[in-house]
Amino acid sequence: MVEGSGENRLWRGTAPLLLASKSAARRALLDAARLPFEVVSVDVDERAIEAQAVDEGADPAGIALTLARAKALAGAAAHPGRVVIGADQTLALGDEAFHKPADRAAAKAQIARLAGRTHKLHSAVAVARDGEVLWATVESAHLTLRPLDDAALEAYLDAAGEAVLSSVGGYQLEELGIHLFERVEGDHSVILGLPLLPLLGFLRSEGLLL
Repeated sequence: MVEGSGENRLWRGTAPLLLASKSAARRALLDAARLPFEVVSVDVDERAIEAQAVDEGADPAGIALTLARAKALAGAAAHPGRVVIGADQTLALGDEAFHKPADRAAAKAQIARLAGRTHKLHSAVAVARDGEVLWATVESAHLTLRPLDDAALEAYLDAAGEAVLSSVGGYQLEELGIHLFERVEGDHSVILGLPLLPLLGFLRSEGLLL
């Protein structure tokens, strides 16, 4: 099923893009830009890829880029001839990388660690076709949580529910998570996990967009 299929006279591709991500935020960004796309599942061992990247000296931004490339290549291997978008996002507090919390207690601990401090979101996107990464980039944003006491943390966790387990850091900035923040510096699409402006630029350079 093609998503983002609203009319877009700027689109020049002959087939929809393939998005190797189940992220609702990434789908919403492509849909808002009226890019035709289909969502495809990819089977990559993210933690193994990350561990190897760390062993090779990658920082959190480099890890995001490595994972985005791996997802794009996995999608391209399963769909010959198609243009596949892979994406990934890492959260770093200094040199410490965060992952999706396993449960409510882990989410609370993560948010408590971030409270009153500035962290970085590194969002990477890669485009692949027929076993080759055609293009990739990583963009970063700086986000500062307000100080939070235990009552505020518990109230947020109660209100957000299971959503706290679906993203790195335990929040969705585009939803209830906005209440946690004091300052946000960076492109909105980068914060949501898909650097849209550079991606559109690449698609134009390939003749897929006017």
